[in-house]
Amino acid sequence: MKNKFKKFLPTLFRYTIVIIIIGVAYIYGTWRPNHIVKNKIIQTVEADVVETAHSFGLHEPSFEYNNDESFISSLKTCIDYINFKTAPRQRIPSAIIIGMAGIESAWGTSRFAIEGNNLFGIRTWDPDTPQLKPLEIPDARFGVKVYKTKCSSVQDMIDTINNHSAYKDFRREREIQYDNGDWDYRRLLEKLDAWSTNPKYAGIVFDTIITRQLP
Repeated sequence: MKNKFKKFLPTLFRYTIVIIIIGVAYIYGTWRPNHIVKNKIIQTVEADVVETAHSFGLHEPSFEYNNDESFISSLKTCIDYINFKTAPRQRIPSAIIIGMAGIESAWGTSRFAIEGNNLFGIRTWDPDTPQLKPLEIPDARFGVKVYKTKCSSVQDMIDTINNHSAYKDFRREREIQYDNGDWDYRRLLEKLDAWSTNPKYAGIVFDTIITRQLP
């Protein structure tokens, strides 16, 4: 009996070591989970949320305003509506969108905003796309796009930044900041320099965000 027990001891020892290793791995994984697995779980949940949002069949909110404050409020409502259908990693901070829209459209009072629902001065070179020509360049080869609604122009702005190669650095920086859980507006805006020919554009938008305390 004693000999059998002695023979069993090495096996028992090995099993004990394996159990300890599994326990340590479980505890370590609980407090410091594998980031690849964690990100896959998060992305799966986010995709389910977006799919559910699409199934709700929500309607685009109205966009009505008569001053800067109501313009900002309507724009924020529009952004919230778009974000509800957009994966979190694909969203753009609302303060950046509002700041850019306010500057580009003179807070909704520009001709392109009023006549074309274009809040960002987005251009097109496609003659078949509805557009407005600048009054000072009526024969320009390009035009400023016309949208059915102002919220549609916000969607197009977001889609452009999310897909155009000129903004790949923005998308990379957004990914880093999203994982860190904190937005650095100034750094993000520096990655949008292709949006304007004005070298001070990022600073202007950033100052607008801070001065107006944009949401």
